[in-house]
Amino acid sequence: MNSLSRRSLLALAATAPLASVAPSASAAPASAPSVVGGARLARDGVQVRGATGLPRKLTARAWLVADHDSGEVLAASDAHRRLAPASTLKMLFADTVLPRFARTERYTVTDADLAGIPAGSSLVGIKAGITYTVEQLWHGVFLRSGNDAVHVLARMNGGVSRTVAEMQARAADLQALDTRVVSPDGFDHPGQRSSAYDLTLFARHGLKDADFRAYCATRTADFPAGDGRTFQIQNTDRLLTGAWGVRTYPGLIGVKNGYTSNAGNTFTGAAVRGGRTLLVTVMHPGSGSGSVYEEAAALLDWGFGTGSSVRPVGTLVEPLSEGGASASPTRQAGGKAARAAAGALAGASGAQPAGTSAWRLLEGAVGTVALLAGGAYAVRRRRPAVGRRHRP
Repeated sequence: MNSLSRRSLLALAATAPLASVAPSASAAPASAPSVVGGARLARDGVQVRGATGLPRKLTARAWLVADHDSGEVLAASDAHRRLAPASTLKMLFADTVLPRFARTERYTVTDADLAGIPAGSSLVGIKAGITYTVEQLWHGVFLRSGNDAVHVLARMNGGVSRTVAEMQARAADLQALDTRVVSPDGFDHPGQRSSAYDLTLFARHGLKDADFRAYCATRTADFPAGDGRTFQIQNTDRLLTGAWGVRTYPGLIGVKNGYTSNAGNTFTGAAVRGGRTLLVTVMHPGSGSGSVYEEAAALLDWGFGTGSSVRPVGTLVEPLSEGGASASPTRQAGGKAARAAAGALAGASGAQPAGTSAWRLLEGAVGTVALLAGGAYAVRRRRPAVGRRHRP
């Protein structure tokens, strides 16, 4: 990225107002100030206007229901609360990396591609020495939430640290200012956070891409096992497949579920009924792996029913690179800087040597610090947490 030197990146970051600086995840309060999407979404608790009848048994720490086409947020609870996203962060990974490679492109995996995958990760079963198509790798990401597939695609994209920096730049462009990316796979790395609002932004933007939409709606696929053999993989989204006693949701078109021992269950889904598409995100429900699907289904039912008559409590903003206005005057300078940096990053994509990044400003044995123009976001490559369980 020749157009942006280290000095100019630091200058861009310095122009961002203090309000744009992402606070440490551990210190961020549930009601962290934000006007992205509307001031009401910054409030604590349930936000809804002009309708009653919300599902009674909602235990999630944060949730949101929105109209896909208009972007209107119909109702939400703690929409900007920063929580561990688990594998729903893979939506941002796909938003960032999916357009880079043709689905028919082939790649032979090496041992180096599979190094550094956190212990306890969900895996699709990729093996070194086997050649995969890009489409098969994305099936591994979307259907099995395979961290091995994520790491292979990240290596193809120039490395994990570069991919993390590009994901953070993409988040800034989408105005997903609650999100801090530490790894591309959503695993339980310290400081990795997102929000119900941001995850819904990722889904809405991703569904504009035909490949993204097709992958997240795929129920089963054949996956290479080597020597010309294959095995079948199934999507872990239970509302899509009806697995483990969860009823399939009529009209569901994806998009991504997740689980880690730290995050608990998270889910972002989209469904179509009567020509209308709704988005729902549910984060960290109270108990049981099935409750995230039950609460998501209940919120979708409400949105297609009573929710059709509500007045919106906010909106899903458009990406800066697609003409979206900065969320507020207090974030305007940061938004302009984010737009400039994201545009430069996108323009340099593919031209940069593998394993290098102009976003890497300071490097050390414990990680990399990348100062992003939308604020001084710290992107840390940390030692994988050992012993944490992770499943999609």
